[in-house]
Amino acid sequence: MQQKTKLFLQALKYSIPHLGKCMQKQHLNHCNFADHYYNRIKLKKYHLNKCLQTKPKISELARNTPSRSFSHKELLPTKQENKKSLSKNMDAFEKVRAKLETQPQEEYEIINAEIKHGGFVYYQEGCCLVRCKDEEADNDNYEVLFNLEELKLDQPFIDCIRVAPDEKYVAAKIRTEDSEASTCVVVKLSDQPVMEASFPNVSSFEWVKDEDEEDVLFYTFQRNLRCHDVYRATFGDNKRNERFYTEKDPSYFIFLYLTKDSRFLTMNIMNKTTSEVWLVDGLSPWDPPVLIQKRIRGVLYYVEHRDDELYILTNVGEPTEFKLMRTAADTPAIMNWDLFFTMKRNTKVIDMDMFKDHCVLFLKHSNLLYVNVIGLADDSVRSLKDGKLVPMTVFHKTDSEDLQKKPLLVHVYGAYGMDLKMNFKPERRVLVDDGWILAYCHVRGGGELGLQWHADGRLTKKLNGLADLEACIKTLHSQGFSQPSLTALTAFSAGGVLVGALCNSNPALLRAVTLEAPFLDVLNTMMDTTLPLTLEELEEWGNPSSDEKHKNYIKRYCPYQNIKPQHYPSIHITAYENDERVPLKGIVNYTKKLQEAITKHAEDTGEGYQAPNIILDIQPGGNHVIEDSHKKITAQIKFLYEELGLDNTSVFEDLKKFLKF
Repeated sequence: MQQKTKLFLQALKYSIPHLGKCMQKQHLNHCNFADHYYNRIKLKKYHLNKCLQTKPKISELARNTPSRSFSHKELLPTKQENKKSLSKNMDAFEKVRAKLETQPQEEYEIINAEIKHGGFVYYQEGCCLVRCKDEEADNDNYEVLFNLEELKLDQPFIDCIRVAPDEKYVAAKIRTEDSEASTCVVVKLSDQPVMEASFPNVSSFEWVKDEDEEDVLFYTFQRNLRCHDVYRATFGDNKRNERFYTEKDPSYFIFLYLTKDSRFLTMNIMNKTTSEVWLVDGLSPWDPPVLIQKRIRGVLYYVEHRDDELYILTNVGEPTEFKLMRTAADTPAIMNWDLFFTMKRNTKVIDMDMFKDHCVLFLKHSNLLYVNVIGLADDSVRSLKDGKLVPMTVFHKTDSEDLQKKPLLVHVYGAYGMDLKMNFKPERRVLVDDGWILAYCHVRGGGELGLQWHADGRLTKKLNGLADLEACIKTLHSQGFSQPSLTALTAFSAGGVLVGALCNSNPALLRAVTLEAPFLDVLNTMMDTTLPLTLEELEEWGNPSSDEKHKNYIKRYCPYQNIKPQHYPSIHITAYENDERVPLKGIVNYTKKLQEAITKHAEDTGEGYQAPNIILDIQPGGNHVIEDSHKKITAQIKFLYEELGLDNTSVFEDLKKFLKF
């Protein structure tokens, strides 16, 4: 390899089966490999029962439907085999459609965590953790293991389940809709299952079994949204609970992950741009862990294991220089991260039910693709700033006429290298059925096109995301999709930065905006190190406290800092009273300053000026985003219809098919 391999992951010094026993004890720093549960957890549907009736939730219908990925190459009409394949898939779509149409819409089911282990399936049924034999999974013949009501929580649900290797114990992480705090309960499996222990504020957790056949639970403890401590616990006659490791750097966090073959427990230590992984031998969990590669700024990597070989995914090196390969245990396999994302992002997963009577457009790399009706057009979305191609996904009914007169709802996020969520929600389905166009702008700062796409939209390149968003909306209008007076923009959390910035820089593009738990005061938040996430967020937004360049750049786009007397679109903001991620104070200050600017503009404009409506809806609870709140959904839809001057009679009737008011 070339000289650059100095940055690559160091080879392990000893064979994999004996890693833990051959290394001397070392001090360990850790991380949180958040949201990467891979595919080890399935999803289980369960019916509503008495404990949920007091606070009904929206069913996430898409998870009940099979999905398929499409790439632009798969849909080209030049290959006969692709036509046949698509025809076959369209038959599958019709089967799904028929099944949904014969099912009463009010009986759609809620989904929650499920895991299969041994001969059993473990899942939540009503307010209970239950299990049933795998072959009886579709029946109601299940064994109750634990009643969640014993925790005295308001509407608890199971977020994650892990079963001990020999099925002596099962652990479940339980939380509520209005809080991010989780409790992990451990249940001893026997003729009379009993709760063995419970641990508060658990983030990630995994089981291993030592040489003496004793089950050991490793878990991370989260305090003030920071996950820095790893604990290990045993149960039964040899019960103990001890702190295992602590991460000293407050900008990093810890996440535990068990390799797919259950051979190693990986302790992932990371921030937004750098990671470090340690291995705990699943057969010798009391031995010291082994460091794979010390953290190097800008180097991300993740580890898997199979057949005494490590597979390592990293962002180091040229995309075409390395490929995934199997190697001996003393030479970890390396795959370039950007190459992985290039392959992954060539396909787009669309929820199947959204295909029903709708046309799906995907604008990317000069191609306009029709998924229901194959077609190509020489259109693309280009950022106004530097001609960058920006992907965009658009939904509308296939029989829609005169799209320029249809309402448009634009979605955006563009932060942390995360994809913009396009998961199915009943309210989105209802809007499309009522004639709306839904557009999803995959701007820089997100993760749709790999790590570089994220890098080009963070720190001192954050304005690229704003330019992309503006270009997307202008392109939609120029292509005949709606018009400014019928255009609304929506975002949540960090997506509020780009939305708030656009409202300041080009408000004429929009008629209305809905924001949920929005991040609007970037400068003051990032200068307050007492907030739980400020240090972790430095790699995304910069450090205005110590870097004048970062401070001045944030001032250029920060929504709060750039409010001025001018006409704004009407804005509906949903905030949460005890939100730790986006403090309520910043949202309240933004709303107050915005209202003052609008009042000043109205005074300067004179009589006859129609001021926009600015609504701040503060919801109780400490969760960051409560997705299934009926009150929130109906308030937002009512706001959009009123601001765009639309008749909302039919939309609320349709919503009643999905929501039980």
